[in-house]
Amino acid sequence: MMMNKHTLSVVVENEPGVLSRVAGLFSGRGFNIYSLNVAPTLEKGVSLMTIVAEGDDGIIEQIVKQLRKLVPTIKVKDLTELQSVEREMVLLKVNAEDSKRAEILRIVDIFRCKVVDVSPDEVTIEVTGDQGKISALVNLLSRFGIKEIARTGNVAMQRSMQIDL
Repeated sequence: MMMNKHTLSVVVENEPGVLSRVAGLFSGRGFNIYSLNVAPTLEKGVSLMTIVAEGDDGIIEQIVKQLRKLVPTIKVKDLTELQSVEREMVLLKVNAEDSKRAEILRIVDIFRCKVVDVSPDEVTIEVTGDQGKISALVNLLSRFGIKEIARTGNVAMQRSMQIDL
């Protein structure tokens, strides 16, 4: 059984209990949600959930069908096989003694990150990008000592100019 990460875009009516009902579909089948991001859309009373979950294609297909049956669900797309844009924002607090600070700042510059907080012995960095960029940055900065990390989880949308299946 091949387990793959799937990115689901779920448009829902923003009402009490919708988040727990959606999460319940996954937990009820014994599958973990890797990341979950929920935010309002331009339409009043409507939110977009971006869910990244791991499972085989058959299980994800069943979850998509069940999501479509939920009353507050407006639209569900599995973006995994579609051309899409995915991004995550991460805050990293890194040890930054004077002798290492210049090297850390060069890495920050190369990865087009922002320094959002500085103290005498650490710096907090904001990075936005896809999983590859974030993994590469974390790997490079880990040798300095990452003290803390906070992640938003993915947000995603289908690219324009393609046929919607």
